Amino acid sequence: GTMNLTEPQAGSDVGAISSKAIDNGDGTYAITGQKIYISWGDNDFAENVCHLVLARLPDGPKGTKGISLFLVPKRIPDADGKPGVANTLKVVSLEHKTGLHGSPTAVMQYDGATSWMIGEPHDGMRAMFTMMNNARLGVGGQGIGAAEGAFQHAYAYAAGRKQGRSPIAGGTGTILDHADVRRMLATMKAEIFAARAIALANAAAIDLGHATGSAEWSARAAFLTPITKAFGTDIGNEVAHIGVQVHGGMGYVEETGAAQYARDVRVTAIYEGTNGIQAMDLVARKLMDGGDAAYALLDEMQATIEAARDKMSDIAEPVWQSLESLREATDWMLKQSDLNDRFAGAQPFLRAWARVLGAYFHLRASLAEGGQGPRTKLARFYVGRLLPEHIGLLHAARQGGEDIYAFSPEELLAG
Repeated sequence: GTMNLTEPQAGSDVGAISSKAIDNGDGTYAITGQKIYISWGDNDFAENVCHLVLARLPDGPKGTKGISLFLVPKRIPDADGKPGVANTLKVVSLEHKTGLHGSPTAVMQYDGATSWMIGEPHDGMRAMFTMMNNARLGVGGQGIGAAEGAFQHAYAYAAGRKQGRSPIAGGTGTILDHADVRRMLATMKAEIFAARAIALANAAAIDLGHATGSAEWSARAAFLTPITKAFGTDIGNEVAHIGVQVHGGMGYVEETGAAQYARDVRVTAIYEGTNGIQAMDLVARKLMDGGDAAYALLDEMQATIEAARDKMSDIAEPVWQSLESLREATDWMLKQSDLNDRFAGAQPFLRAWARVLGAYFHLRASLAEGGQGPRTKLARFYVGRLLPEHIGLLHAARQGGEDIYAFSPEELLAG
């Protein structure tokens, strides 16, 4: 099946869709309109394809509150429920994309196509967001998976590539011995661990929310979802590009396969809500509870870090300090009544949250192995080299929107 939200004039502003739904009077509706960016808009692997389509009833108010959700099959079921005659829909064209060529992306046209409403009239966005939130967790995982593939590909190349004399005693003679290559590979590994740990914590919160009915766990899951999606896909992109760099000149040559990771993962930071939209969601909707979910997570992290400060102060102390800075920035966000001041710092705020969460999970991994072992070495690397990024991020997050809007559109273009 497919999800049909976007239209040429309605991208992130889903409320601007123009697709129409007319009641046929027999329990079905006629859908007319065009949708774009539809993954797997058609295939011949299955007898039927079900399209979930957002459209507006004639009495639907403007904006997202007037949108309904419909199920539109490729073939209309016959009296026995089997795929019957073809519905009045078609694939108009396939997009020519930068990457991800194994997944065709279609432009879909609906010409009075027969459909059935899902849920209540004008309540389509709520129903669709149920799927979109699951998709956002999945896309975050997609970014992490691409990062893992890029890392393994880069490591295999570095471990077999001999170049120059080894700069260390007992070296392998490969470029793995060189400091910058070792730094890049360690960065890839540390970033992947952080992003994966955040995604797993998000998934655990979803499961615990379902299993216990706890509003607190559900709120935790909702708070972590934009972080999982944005950070997982940002790391996917960054790690894939580092992988190309590890390959050197061969990374720019197609036969190595390194560049494919970068091309394929690029879209993950765009679809299912761009990462900028995820950040805006974090500082707006996800703080509408007065910061309860954010502070509950900060308190939980603080308790673990406090317990570790005596055992491994070299790791725990910087993490504790970053947590305090993150709490202060969260306080600042909540005090801003002008959403533009929040939105202007939303992206660095989300990134800082992810950066500190990553340090927290690295610390927990180190504690789990008793402060001795490869996880502890990786935690020290992350805390020493990657965690300090949060300082600049939180400074940027609290700048407000004045400096951004000080530029006129013409001044942005001027030389």
